[in-house]
Amino acid sequence: MTSWLLIEQPGAWGPDALEDVLAEALPAGRLEAAREAGLRPLLIRKPGRHARVPGAPRAVYLASGWPGHRWLERLDINDLGELARVDFEAVAAGRRGHGEPVSFPLFLVCTHGSKDMCCAVFGRPLVAGLAQNHPGLVWEVSHVGGDRWAGNLLTVPDGFLHGSLAVTEAELVAKEALSGNVRLEHLRGRTSAESPWAQFAEIEIRGRTGLRGIDAVLASEEEADGDVRRVLVTAGPRRYEVVVRRTPATAAGHSRCSARVVLAGFEAESVRELVSVTHV
Repeated sequence: MTSWLLIEQPGAWGPDALEDVLAEALPAGRLEAAREAGLRPLLIRKPGRHARVPGAPRAVYLASGWPGHRWLERLDINDLGELARVDFEAVAAGRRGHGEPVSFPLFLVCTHGSKDMCCAVFGRPLVAGLAQNHPGLVWEVSHVGGDRWAGNLLTVPDGFLHGSLAVTEAELVAKEALSGNVRLEHLRGRTSAESPWAQFAEIEIRGRTGLRGIDAVLASEEEADGDVRRVLVTAGPRRYEVVVRRTPATAAGHSRCSARVVLAGFEAESVRELVSVTHV
């Protein structure tokens, strides 16, 4: 996920709510190229009661999460058909200029219970708690994936996803984000990273260096070597090589609220700082 299309959709969400809204708003295939380039469409709704108001305008947010070039814009539409005028390929490429600039991040909490009940069970308390302290910045969002990590909190446009959060922990994530930082605890990764291996390597280096800035730690290169990957990570003025191995899937009992899950993960086989050589 390198960019976002967030469409306000009041009312109840069925399991296929996003697909239904997109089918109503856009011709078939209209989003495909942008999706392949990293654009992620999602539905949002205000916390609390979800009654639809006929004729009320909808908020639409467009955002880019490219490191160093993040932006967030809002436009209000009266009809879903107005979305067809948006240049989704430009959004996916990181080009702004589609609506009014927004200077603060949004906090999106997955509450899509018809997709997975864990998201509703753990997401609703999160969104209610956050909305009290950050009115206007908090939205319920349709399924972002990883229901076994509910409650999930996605920060846009920063592009950091946290999981398994309690209300107090979500508040700490929001506090860090509003200060331009990333909270390491419960961090699932940066959504614009090239791969899960890169996400893991960045988290590993953040943990070792203590760097919290949004772009302070970035994976720059990745090379497969058998069943491991060597990821180069820039952390401030330093560079590291992180050798990441995927661990075998193992039975992990039950998820936080429903079905039995089988988890695979990652581990750092080695971490070394790369020494740059300056020629005089």
